[in-house]
Amino acid sequence: MICLIQRVSQAHVSVENQIIGQIEHGILAFVGFQPDDTSDKIHKMLHKLLHYRIFVDENDKMNLNVQQVFGGLLLVPQFTLAADTQSGLRPSFSACAPPAMATKLFDDLVQKAQLNYSNIATGQFGADMKVNLTNDGPVTFYFEI
Repeated sequence: MICLIQRVSQAHVSVENQIIGQIEHGILAFVGFQPDDTSDKIHKMLHKLLHYRIFVDENDKMNLNVQQVFGGLLLVPQFTLAADTQSGLRPSFSACAPPAMATKLFDDLVQKAQLNYSNIATGQFGADMKVNLTNDGPVTFYFEI
């Protein structure tokens, strides 16, 4: 399971010119799945997303997590994160989880996120999404579990 996260001052995702998920300050998480991903990996990644300290405290140190700043978490499925880019000039998607599996994993991630935190928004699996964001910092991290 792969996540590329960005600390944002705002972010939203649109499908067919309609905003379907939106947050103010918080974390935008692009999520990619691989064939060996499990519920256990989802649990570990969600814990990391909700507890990773990337927001500044009163001393201007990255010491607070998204929950402590009452930020949003926007989860956006992005299968291209799992692409194999090691050779050639075209990505290979053979390392990505099959669509049916990835859809279920993304739905499980969203469901668990909503059970653990109230400020969750999402993109739509398989849709042609447009993502708009303002990266705050910029602050961007790559996680692989």
